[in-house]
Amino acid sequence: MTDAVGSIDMPDAEDEAPDSQKKTRKGGKRAKKGPLKRLALFYRQIVAELRKVVWPTRNQLSSYTTAVIIFVVVMIGLITLIDYGLSHVAKYVFG
Repeated sequence: MTDAVGSIDMPDAEDEAPDSQKKTRKGGKRAKKGPLKRLALFYRQIVAELRKVVWPTRNQLSSYTTAVIIFVVVMIGLITLIDYGLSHVAKYVFG
């Protein structure tokens, strides 16, 4: 029975490769480098990724900050009202 992906009964072509053709990896590139070189590579990759970041302008940053502060104040107000209401309900129910 064949579907779009393949058959359950028949393995994919890559699964049919004999074991002798498969390459075994012993250590890879990391095993050849010392811990300080790996640490230096890690920091170089961090710097390279930070260069790719699109940083917001001062206008965007201030508008995002304002939006977050307003959202937090609104959520604090909602939770305060809910807490106040539930405390009064609990006092009414339990006396």
